[in-house]
Amino acid sequence: MTTFAILRHAPTPWNESGRLQGRSDPSLSQRGRAAANHWVLPDEVAGFHWLASPLARAIETGECLGLKATVEPALIEMAWGSWEGRTLADLRAADPVGMAAAEARGLDLLPPGGESPRMVQTRLTPLLVRLAAGGQPVGAIAHKGVLRALMALATGWDMLGKPPVELRPAAVHLFELDSNGTPRLTQVNLTLSR
Repeated sequence: MTTFAILRHAPTPWNESGRLQGRSDPSLSQRGRAAANHWVLPDEVAGFHWLASPLARAIETGECLGLKATVEPALIEMAWGSWEGRTLADLRAADPVGMAAAEARGLDLLPPGGESPRMVQTRLTPLLVRLAAGGQPVGAIAHKGVLRALMALATGWDMLGKPPVELRPAAVHLFELDSNGTPRLTQVNLTLSR
């Protein structure tokens, strides 16, 4: 079994206003940068090699943590297409019936011009297989969409209703990868705060 740790980047101005970021690339907010500069990795991930999404907010978070993370394209956030920059509340208010139908698709929710969580899982799978073959513990700095897709893959959650476990921000989540790269959730919400 290979241990895989993942954490979500620190907040950006878009996080603070509830806007969908996707592939848009805002930097960390002042508050997000200040928080990340005070984060400390838990002992459970000591000595891990670290990867980061290619988006600035993930790379900056790694720098705040003092990590020399390798950029990994497969960790990029889910593409929200034409919904990027908007809030879910605005989207629901503008088209209540259409959004209800879209959200009822769970893993197959597909924003116009974007990608579904299932597509994110498909993108992540070769990375997980490669990490499992390497056999070394690895950590990743990624995004909420990637985290949720990974959790769904590990737990069988169809992304309808509440997730089986709340994955808090400012925390590390641990998975074990079997020899085929299939993830199993082992520990959640290991705090990053001092």
